[in-house]
Amino acid sequence: MIDRELDIPTSDGVMNTFITHPEEGGPHPAIIFYMDAPGKREELHDMARRLASAGYYVILPNLYYRRSRDFVLMERTEAAMAVMFSHMDSIKRPGILADTQVLLDFIDKDPAAKGGAKVGVVGYCMSGPFIFWAAQAHPDRIAAAASLYGVRLCTDDPDSPHRDAHKIRGEVYVGAAETDIWAPKEMINALDAHLKSTGIRARVEWYPGTHHGFAFPGRVGAYNKPAAERHWERLHALFGRNLG
Repeated sequence: MIDRELDIPTSDGVMNTFITHPEEGGPHPAIIFYMDAPGKREELHDMARRLASAGYYVILPNLYYRRSRDFVLMERTEAAMAVMFSHMDSIKRPGILADTQVLLDFIDKDPAAKGGAKVGVVGYCMSGPFIFWAAQAHPDRIAAAASLYGVRLCTDDPDSPHRDAHKIRGEVYVGAAETDIWAPKEMINALDAHLKSTGIRARVEWYPGTHHGFAFPGRVGAYNKPAAERHWERLHALFGRNLG
């Protein structure tokens, strides 16, 4: 495997990113991995590597780069969580769409990636909405989009990601924890009903006996290995079906 840490210029600054892909057999289909709220960190790098080891070029940007280059939630103290939520709430749809375009442009120029080809996107927690926004904005480019215990997926907000779901042409997968105060059952059920009404290719799947964060190995008290392995199976199948 080849790992790289690269700075990508944007109109708002410099977006530091982690890129990983197999050493041989390239160029590889690309996947954009949107981070969760605790920040770009080695735990996510390892998850990106696991995806990449199946034959993908995975790029993981620091979405907080406009405010901090290196924020990582180290302790779940009240003060640290307040900083994290401040960073999280600063991210809006226009910024995500701008960053996604920059990432797609970068992918197209990197010889290790299949430029101009279909790409996949995956997001966890905070970034659940981001995969919807990206797939809606790039229906001819994003062929597969996955959200794991994504938050704010179906709300009254004008930018709620469910509103333009009908624009998506790729396949969508939503994995939901059985117990999740950040993504309650009522919201997920409303999202499921809405997605079915659009006729797009979408699947919402519940993970019994799980809590928010079940796929993160470092999330003490939430990590659920059988559920995490199921989520990997679903991701590999999703991207395998849709990325050439």
